[in-house]
Amino acid sequence: MSAPRGQFTTRFGFIMAAAGSAVGLGNIWGFPTQTASNGGAAFVVVYLVLAFLLAYPALMAELVIGRHARANIVTALGSLSDKPIINNIGRATGFYGVIVASLILSFYTIVAGWMICYLFASATDLVSADTATQWLTTDSIDRNLFSSFIFAGLTLFIISSGVQNGIEKWSSRLMPVLMGLLCLLIAYVVAQPGAMEGLKVYLLPDMSRVFEPSLIISAMGQAFFSLSLGVGTMLVYGSYLSKDDSLPRLGAIVTVVDVGIAFIAGLLILPAMYVAQHAGVTILDDAGNLIGGPDMIFQVLPALFNTMGGAGDFVALAFFALMTIAALTSSISMLEVPVSLAVERFNVRRPVAAIAIGSSIFAISALIIFNFGTLFGFVIDLTTKYSEPLLGVAICLYCGWIFKRNLLLKELKEGHDDIEDSLFWKIWPLYVKVICPLLILATFWHSLS
Repeated sequence: MSAPRGQFTTRFGFIMAAAGSAVGLGNIWGFPTQTASNGGAAFVVVYLVLAFLLAYPALMAELVIGRHARANIVTALGSLSDKPIINNIGRATGFYGVIVASLILSFYTIVAGWMICYLFASATDLVSADTATQWLTTDSIDRNLFSSFIFAGLTLFIISSGVQNGIEKWSSRLMPVLMGLLCLLIAYVVAQPGAMEGLKVYLLPDMSRVFEPSLIISAMGQAFFSLSLGVGTMLVYGSYLSKDDSLPRLGAIVTVVDVGIAFIAGLLILPAMYVAQHAGVTILDDAGNLIGGPDMIFQVLPALFNTMGGAGDFVALAFFALMTIAALTSSISMLEVPVSLAVERFNVRRPVAAIAIGSSIFAISALIIFNFGTLFGFVIDLTTKYSEPLLGVAICLYCGWIFKRNLLLKELKEGHDDIEDSLFWKIWPLYVKVICPLLILATFWHSLS
């Protein structure tokens, strides 16, 4: 007998949890910088189109498999066929998804730990604790181990509390706070000198770039990445949904919320970059491109906050609180992938599974910290560049080709009686069966070239 399964008790709780999984550091930072590097608003237009035409159908594949199977990714993919060999391949795919999710969380924990360090440093700045501030903002093994341990502990605490009291409860609290902080920071930043230039880059499109192959591929990759597709997080969340909920509608809401927050994040980051430039901070690299990723967050933005006088410490505190919350809402979804497997397949109590798996992932994080130059980039490339696209293809293929059409329709009718007559049912099966796998493979092939 497997352990009793949890279930989301409200649609709002699921939407906040699923959106929280999708909205992480990569979304809040990755989307705006991708936009700046790929034609400004032209990238936004393509991203919006692909998010609904490609990423949304792939999200639906995970949700429908998850709710149908009412199980973790290994059991779900291993139970769709009446042919043992197909089920064995599905289980193997699921196990690999669990490994990939765990490895992503191992390096994500390190980056999120850096956010916590700068959050604490903003607080120590306010009380003029200069020694503590210097330690928190200086890269070192001790600091990285400390901050990663703190973040791992926060993630473990939420997951060990279960679906309703952990994931749903904290996502429902953290996501509104995240959105509130975003809006407050936007209101402050857009009032600063230089912000309008950033808004122009973000909102005024160069439509001649819309059909550039590199822009389209970047937008497609960002759409899939921002919705946490490929490693089974949405599949597991889907397994906790009630049969009374309409999957197409919930999937559409999650996509809209995710895309909306990504767009709002752009209204903060792009103007903030140009405010920093106006204040004398370098925001371009030697090739004339905008500095992206951690370099911007930990070099350009702290320098910007320092130019704001006394208000800078409070703005920095709010910003890094925002980034920490974004990281936490994503990390709990990643840890839930292996924890759900241990709880259901091996009948391990949830707190025990969370502690054992969380500790193991932290051990991997520590290994990466001690061998940072060798392992950090390798693990990122292995998981996000190579493994996620292939896992996304596998899930789409299992939904489109292995999941029997009559059972698929039956599952979608739960909570949506008239789905058979809808435009969704006329279009989506073909998308998930053919178009999504082909375009994900195209993105993967481009990443290799």
